[in-house]
Amino acid sequence: MFDIGRREFITLLGGAAAAWPVAAGAQPTRLPRIGWLVTGSLTSYRFSLAAFRDGLKALNYIEGQNISIEYRWAEGKIERLPELARSLVHEKVDIILAGGSAGAQAAKHATSVIPIVTVGAGDLVDLGLVESLARPGGNLTGFVVVAPEGAAKRFQIIREMRPENRRAAVLWNSTSSYSKLEWAVAKEFATANDIAVEPHGVRDLDELRNGLASIAQSSADILVVLNDPLLFTHRKIIVDAAAQLRLPAIYGLREYADDGGLISYGASVTDSYRRAAGYVDKILRGVKPTDLPIELPTRFEMVINLKTAKALGIEIPPTLLARADEVIE
Repeated sequence: MFDIGRREFITLLGGAAAAWPVAAGAQPTRLPRIGWLVTGSLTSYRFSLAAFRDGLKALNYIEGQNISIEYRWAEGKIERLPELARSLVHEKVDIILAGGSAGAQAAKHATSVIPIVTVGAGDLVDLGLVESLARPGGNLTGFVVVAPEGAAKRFQIIREMRPENRRAAVLWNSTSSYSKLEWAVAKEFATANDIAVEPHGVRDLDELRNGLASIAQSSADILVVLNDPLLFTHRKIIVDAAAQLRLPAIYGLREYADDGGLISYGASVTDSYRRAAGYVDKILRGVKPTDLPIELPTRFEMVINLKTAKALGIEIPPTLLARADEVIE
């Protein structure tokens, strides 16, 4: 009854393999999917994305091989974020990585089930997105850039560079909860140090262009840019305007200096995106977001663009150069 020839056995075995694809391992394995949700474009977030991919690679994740990423770019239009977040939920991604406070809010409103890791956000407790830093609760955790005292430090640095300049234009997003924190700190420092400030609050690209036009008509002799995803997305417009106006400017994130800004000081968002890969890994391994505390910035950096300084005819004090974490030449 069981006496079959070699050819018949091979034929039978082949038929069994076709009938049992799961047991034979022929069925392709579904890759874990990350939903990438940010305010800007690939160009404006290229450093952040590179850092996140580096973080994944360090944990042996290779995009397209054992993990995939569904990209959603708002292209500077914050009002698109809710729709983009809902599309990721519809795609049933495993995790949403949301950039900035606006991205975190859009993702949180879109789902209370899919885990969310946010990066570069403001005060998540104040926004009502988490219960506390130590125990976020719910499905959202991540990395914040809450260090409003950095705004005072920026004033201090630009004053050290240009002590004779005492009229500062301050560019900020007047609807951003974190920008409001920085603005309060900036205003207090300016008042205490006899620096006149001209606030230019903007809420979208059109208002940003109008704000820069107003700065051009003002008597400001320095520009201080506060942190916000909208301004970060359109940073090249801001940097180019400062260069055209020959206005010494300081920014809160190093990407501004990378794109031609004079000087930056603040928390490293790229470092946070790199660290975020660790949270993604933990969640994929079964850790719940509520068990992962909200992380504060751990790395602050000052970057000076000497090429821009030379173009503006500004001589950077040696003491400032010595303290810089990086000098772009």
